[in-house]
Amino acid sequence: MELKDVTYEVDNGLATITINREKRYNAFRAETVDELIKCFKRAWVDETVGVVCLTGAGDKAFCAGGDQKERAETGSYGKSETGIFEIMGLQRVIRDVPKPVIAAVNGLAIGGGHVLHVLCDISIAADHARFGQNGPRVGSFDAGWGTGLLARIVGEKRAREIWFLCRQYDAATAERWGLVNAVVPAAQLKAEVRKWADEMLVMSPSTLRFLKQSLNIDTEHFSATGAVAGTGLMNFVESAEAKEGINAFAEKRAPAFGNYRGRVSL
Repeated sequence: MELKDVTYEVDNGLATITINREKRYNAFRAETVDELIKCFKRAWVDETVGVVCLTGAGDKAFCAGGDQKERAETGSYGKSETGIFEIMGLQRVIRDVPKPVIAAVNGLAIGGGHVLHVLCDISIAADHARFGQNGPRVGSFDAGWGTGLLARIVGEKRAREIWFLCRQYDAATAERWGLVNAVVPAAQLKAEVRKWADEMLVMSPSTLRFLKQSLNIDTEHFSATGAVAGTGLMNFVESAEAKEGINAFAEKRAPAFGNYRGRVSL
């Protein structure tokens, strides 16, 4: 399997999928998403794999979400194999792969990258990692897993704070809120993931599959919510308001969203 944006390796039952776009803070374009889906499905069918780890290259970022620079330059996240930006397919496969998925958060987990770590079964963070949302700054949103599942994890008030203010939170705060399972020094992150994986690899794989599916049941409706939100987002991104957000990002200035407050005041 030829990969450009992602690397894939298996070591003693642990498959590690790495977003390999360090210069873009491991932000994803459409091609990246396609490759991530392929890798998760490869781990799914590999009988030697019992645990999957998702991480980012380097030590600055786990994933900074969608590649806003590409979006600003081209108006989209680039070409995909199907012609569809398969981000919801990626979210779905992280949920559905019948093996535990660990997010090794090695730096910034922002925007869509934050949603990816939220979707993983377990999150282990380096002590310099930072977490947060960015959608309202650039005229975008995730009204499915990224909001509903987040609220189940940290509570309604915290989830609203994360989305409405777009602040960044350090790893210690994320652990205190229950957003991550453990925080370790950056140099120990890989070893800590290995430790957690090894503890799960001695468990009954069928039991882990049943447990993951059982734990998923209570929040499955967020998939449908996300589909509806996706439809809204496709229309919203063509609006002047959304374009103001991405133009401001590209021009490195504060967006002038005050002009659009009338849209929500009817």
